[in-house]
Amino acid sequence: MAASAKRVLVLNGPNLNLLGTREPDVYGTTTLDDIELSLRDLAKDLGATIECRQSNQEGQLIDWLHDARDSFDGVVINPGGLTHTSVSLRDGISATGLPTVEVHISNTQARESFRHQSVTAAVCIGSVIGFGKNSYVLGLRALIDYLNPAG
Repeated sequence: MAASAKRVLVLNGPNLNLLGTREPDVYGTTTLDDIELSLRDLAKDLGATIECRQSNQEGQLIDWLHDARDSFDGVVINPGGLTHTSVSLRDGISATGLPTVEVHISNTQARESFRHQSVTAAVCIGSVIGFGKNSYVLGLRALIDYLNPAG
């Protein structure tokens, strides 16, 4: 019996709308639109659907997480700088009860010391960091595998 198609919410936090032009030596030249397009193609190949959203507002991300409880099976999130500071976003992820994968383009452990601690990772099923745009691909694959366990 085939697994049912899973719905995944992909959330991007502050400043990720500037991908492609923001610090290309750290984040590369791929835009958020490019990443979302490749994720849509991958989701289709994996028999899933995704919805991608980005906000520079912490409260908007939390509202989207709350709303996701009734319409999505899981979440891929790049919280951006909120990763290191937002207990509220952490609590929002936890409150959904949805399996969530945290992704980061850069290797946060190889950067400034304030980026070494993630307050959101502890409420996620896993984290993918440092693989550039492929962090999203790996994160989505891992979430779909988690949602559709081999049996």
